[in-house]
Amino acid sequence: MKQIKEPLSVEKIDFADNELLRNLFGEHDRNVKLIERLAAVTLSVRGNVVSLAGSQLSVVLVRSLLSQLYKIAGKGYPLSSADIEYAYRILSEDCMADLERLFLDIVFISAKKRIITPKSIAQKLYIDAIRNSDMVFGIGPAGTGKTYLAMAMAVSALLEKKVNRISLARPAVEAGEKLGFLPGDLSEKVNPYLRPLYDALFDMIDFDRASALIHKGVIEVAPLAFMRGRTLNDSFVILDEAQNTTSEQMKMFLTRLGYGSKAVITGDVTQIDLPMEKISGLIEAEELLCKTEGIRFIHFSELDVVRHPLVQDVIRAYNHLDRRKRRDGGRTET
Repeated sequence: MKQIKEPLSVEKIDFADNELLRNLFGEHDRNVKLIERLAAVTLSVRGNVVSLAGSQLSVVLVRSLLSQLYKIAGKGYPLSSADIEYAYRILSEDCMADLERLFLDIVFISAKKRIITPKSIAQKLYIDAIRNSDMVFGIGPAGTGKTYLAMAMAVSALLEKKVNRISLARPAVEAGEKLGFLPGDLSEKVNPYLRPLYDALFDMIDFDRASALIHKGVIEVAPLAFMRGRTLNDSFVILDEAQNTTSEQMKMFLTRLGYGSKAVITGDVTQIDLPMEKISGLIEAEELLCKTEGIRFIHFSELDVVRHPLVQDVIRAYNHLDRRKRRDGGRTET
């Protein structure tokens, strides 16, 4: 059957500020090449006039992309190539999306002067949910910013004196390696499990200041078991890797929340390391609490991944494998 080619559409866009347009397109027009690769369009730049050529859908999408990014750049936001990729992905998912509402919603400016903002629609929903609710669950694959954004919100709340302390917890569950085989005392055994939380924290606040706050107990990074028997008032509490909590551990954690506190629980239900006979506390919590007023559940997908573009493809491939396993009753052919 002969394939019908979509007719070529050509449009021109005039931009008022030639210098701003040059900054948007980057050194040696690297972002022009990026947009051409992403959207399968041809861009021709002459002064402050940009010509677009491609399919009608692609031209409409890129016109919106360029117009919105130009406005964002005009408000002083330093757009990177990664930001342009995220923006294109967002508009591909929702052509009516307001990029300014996402990219200019500054959550925190890190010690390294990195501006932390939501990079997808789900991330924006997540940030708004944390602002407006005292208990939020972020569920989705690795690389979607669940823990990082929660950490940014926590540090921001602490520095603005909205809370008096931050508590970061993770279950210490082995993924194929027994804790007993690791060298050192209990503290040294569990530290590798807490390393991702420290990494995110030190990305927000410089090492010396973060270390001082940890020493004073203002910021606490601890295995989940250390939360038992406590009540956390005026605190921002984050539970990471919550898919590896048991039912009892999740109940224990959720009932620690005191007055003036917020809790954010993050996890990926496709990466459960519990024994087969154990039910994930995260899965059970969603079943029990999904209709509870004041508790929000935000779900992320591979579209929200903010790591290397190949991570999206990896997650998509494994999701496809999981669907095939369920369809074939747990069997896969090799």
